[in-house]
Amino acid sequence: MTDIPEHCPGTQSETAGKVSACQGCSNQQICASGEASKIDPGIELVKAKLTTVKHKILVVSGKGGVGKSTFTSLLARSLASKNENHNVAILDVDICGPSIPRVMGVLEEKVHQSGFGWSPVFADENLCVMSIGFLLQSNNDAVIWRGPKKNGMIRQFFTEVDWGDCLEYLVIDTPPGTSDEHLSLAQFLKEVPNVTAVIVTTPQEVSLLDVRKEIDFLKKVKIPMLGVVENMSTFICPKCKAKSDIFPANTGGAEKMAEELDVPFLGNLPLDPVIARCCDEGQNPIEECSQSAVILNLNLIVSKILDKLNVDPKHSVDENCRS
Repeated sequence: MTDIPEHCPGTQSETAGKVSACQGCSNQQICASGEASKIDPGIELVKAKLTTVKHKILVVSGKGGVGKSTFTSLLARSLASKNENHNVAILDVDICGPSIPRVMGVLEEKVHQSGFGWSPVFADENLCVMSIGFLLQSNNDAVIWRGPKKNGMIRQFFTEVDWGDCLEYLVIDTPPGTSDEHLSLAQFLKEVPNVTAVIVTTPQEVSLLDVRKEIDFLKKVKIPMLGVVENMSTFICPKCKAKSDIFPANTGGAEKMAEELDVPFLGNLPLDPVIARCCDEGQNPIEECSQSAVILNLNLIVSKILDKLNVDPKHSVDENCRS
């Protein structure tokens, strides 16, 4: 198969579960038995459940600490603010490090279950959130799971959350790397239409090195890329407004990398301590810091994303979707 990482022979291969690359994989026994090559009913269930979600946007990065969750929250808040009749949701699939509840100001909330499934937590009238953080007894509890359990949790998020019938955008915050959660997402979403990705990085080469791997992964699993966002591109002093390069772009930064890899460059976001404080406190930076360079640049990036999705943010919605 060509839509899987190189290290894995693929579930359809005769060597599945039998080669050295399979050693240590939690699915080795299943693949070797031939069971994995059968159609996973979960894939069809996910496809059916997400048919009412118009746009699925993955926020990814090969590197941790680049501000992926912060950008996810800003992107979702911006999309929700464009049209109050458009419903937006964030799905946090960073199973071991769920930070979206804090960033969105709903840290102490819990999900409720109804006949329709789990009800996501609403951070605003048209913006809801789902995260494993809502299911933990304490915010300090560690999630110590192997791949199959993570896989099952992600499938539950897709199939057992009541996303409603009129969700315009589902923004999916992912963990760093290209491992269990990413493979699960690629597997469950491969039959789902309108799935795209935004790649987040910082300017320095140590981050770009990992992001190149993420881009390679997305190409292999055939997930279209909307483009690359360079986060923390410069530091803007809140007092004197002077700019400093905290993470120097010695090799040309994200824009140069995107050009080399033939991936669109969406823009950059500066490092602003006021925005960081807003996210730590669960406030909405778009309302609190509307004139910040971060928000002004974010508006340009979101406009490019909407253009690539061929979406008019002001377009009307069905009457059944109005609150």
